[in-house]
Amino acid sequence: MAAVYNRVQIVAAITPTDAIAAVEAAFAAYSRSEAVVPPPGELLFEEPSGDCHIKFGYLKSDDTFTVKISTGFWENPACGLPSSNGVVLVFSRNTGELRSILQDEGWLTDIRTAAAGAVAARYLAPPNITCIGILGSGTQARLQLDYLRHVTTCRCVRLWARSIERARAVQVQGFEIEVVSSIAELASSCQLIVTTTASREPLLHAHHLLPGTHVTSVGADGGGKQELSPDIFVRAAIRAVDSRQQCALNGDASAALRQGLVRLEDLVELGQIVSDPSAYQRKPEDITLVDLTGVAVQDIAVANLALTALNKDISDA
Repeated sequence: MAAVYNRVQIVAAITPTDAIAAVEAAFAAYSRSEAVVPPPGELLFEEPSGDCHIKFGYLKSDDTFTVKISTGFWENPACGLPSSNGVVLVFSRNTGELRSILQDEGWLTDIRTAAAGAVAARYLAPPNITCIGILGSGTQARLQLDYLRHVTTCRCVRLWARSIERARAVQVQGFEIEVVSSIAELASSCQLIVTTTASREPLLHAHHLLPGTHVTSVGADGGGKQELSPDIFVRAAIRAVDSRQQCALNGDASAALRQGLVRLEDLVELGQIVSDPSAYQRKPEDITLVDLTGVAVQDIAVANLALTALNKDISDA
């Protein structure tokens, strides 16, 4: 019978630093072709607006494979519900037997995305950050900051969101957050900007950015979403993605590719940078970006991390 773990157990099993390390290693393994990750499945919904992503795969060195189902329904907060939910299933790669059910309610997806943002900043953000910019006011707006604390000492934040009320409600312990009325105002003083919205049209443009700014996009994970103007890809000295395969189809990079502004070979995978950071050194004035669409290898990594800790707790009991 499959072991079943609930959200409370899973949250207690994983620390942010361990999640960041696991996701960092997963990106490197993915770019070394050590993982089998088919294209994700996607369901889109209207009235209310939402989506369901199904991501799955395995590491060639593992004896399991992982299937993650995650949902996002953007009107849920108005009803007092979280916008994201989901479950992770872990199967035997040898027999197909269901081994574990991680009823994380979308938490593993949330933290692996935040961990990816921290990895992106660790390798590509400028060394001296005086202010972090956040676009959005949802779960990732908070989690990105919570995980960035492990890779930067900056605690000054400017935040923009369509809803001023929701923006003012964003609080993250240890950070001083100033809500601003425009994206231009935000970008005028920020050297690290993270976009976390479900926008379907570009919000951030190249003319907004100061020289030396790094941008991480986490919201445009499919379904026609787009947060970054393609002109940022033209201006950027380093254009990183979590997966060339996925970002050619979805995300901010896909728009720049469709318009012929960049070529697929102009994109470098974040895992390549992790494996050989000396080959991707930024100059002080460089604009850099990372487009994160969410790769199944991240889900595999955090699921394995959780199960290792949970199984250890059982064996120690």
